[in-house]
Amino acid sequence: MAENATERVRELVDAVYRTESRRVFATLVRLLGDFDLAEEALQDAFAAAMAQWPREGAPANPRAWLVSAGRFKAIDAMRRRARFDASLGELAERLDTVSAADQFDDGVDDDRLRLIFTCCHPAVAPDAQVALTLREVCGLTTEAIASAFLTAPSTLAQRIVRAKAKIRDAGIPHEVPSREDLPARLDKVLQVIYLVFNEGYAASSGASLTRPDLSAEAIRLGHLLVELLPDPEVMGLLALMLLHESRRLARTSSTGDLILLEDQDRSLWNRQQIEQGMALVEQALTSPRIGPYTLQAAIAAVHSDASNPAATDWDRVVALYDILSRVTPSPVVELNRAVAVAMRDGPKAGLELIDAILSRGELSDYHLAHAARADMCRRLGRQSEARSAYQEALALARQEPERRFLAGRLAELG
Repeated sequence: MAENATERVRELVDAVYRTESRRVFATLVRLLGDFDLAEEALQDAFAAAMAQWPREGAPANPRAWLVSAGRFKAIDAMRRRARFDASLGELAERLDTVSAADQFDDGVDDDRLRLIFTCCHPAVAPDAQVALTLREVCGLTTEAIASAFLTAPSTLAQRIVRAKAKIRDAGIPHEVPSREDLPARLDKVLQVIYLVFNEGYAASSGASLTRPDLSAEAIRLGHLLVELLPDPEVMGLLALMLLHESRRLARTSSTGDLILLEDQDRSLWNRQQIEQGMALVEQALTSPRIGPYTLQAAIAAVHSDASNPAATDWDRVVALYDILSRVTPSPVVELNRAVAVAMRDGPKAGLELIDAILSRGELSDYHLAHAARADMCRRLGRQSEARSAYQEALALARQEPERRFLAGRLAELG
């Protein structure tokens, strides 16, 4: 019986680690003012939980217990090291006076939101901001981030170390900027939140198509940001994430295989998320300044408004992509527009646009560009070209559900 109870506690600690560890870490960063001290305190807190919870029972509020345990472990460690560094002793004394009320702050200035603004501070190198946020705020491994950004893990690890040193040495505060400074800092934060969402909505690699924990976290941060700053683009980003997330259950089969948008069972789409997203899109579109997230959300809203693929207003989708390509020119936007044109005017029109993009070499390593070209050729009955393009896409794809889908298409061609 005792062994069963211990095992249940271990499972609880593992579950709490998955759901709460980065929130605990963010609060410890605020309290300790240092990433490495906070990471050490986090590990010590969970080690204490593994030792104490089987004997004493799990606390009613595990996150609060872990923050307190981490803080006290950090204080003890600082006092032991104070004979080598007097400043650590001073910090330990200051931490010892932190009250329970100061230790937690569940208002709009959420600790993880503070941490995102710290990681995205202008003093941090731009190429390190996203990596640092994904590592420290979301808990992705260095290897996973390196894979997502096609970077060597050692290079990315050095980038993160330098960024943390910059934050420490420059004394960058762990706080949300003032309302006056917030708009100038917002673009990078929105980019980071959207990249976190994308890693959850369509994982860059691995056995699963999605990582629901990351998508949910990005949406939660989006809600916090809308509450903090009801900017049209903040609303647009949250709308975009909600509208995409609404399709999660319909995007994979019971065996985890990929289901394309045109083949999805739309009765599985989450109507509550669609309604929330639609309302935010409408509100954002009333602004005289319409940005890329709002435009992408408007495109997603057209799809969400269609009861079946044939009912999609492809004229409107293409028109919105025309505007988006002027606001933020990008070969990926061009590719998405080409697919929309193919749905409106036929696969030959789409193939011509895709071939023009690939001829420039900008998306030669992007598996979805080759997959889109393969689909156009397949629809046109050009089987040899379709097979070659699917093989190119399969060679570049790193996500198992996508690889199975592409392999299936190849098998259908014979």
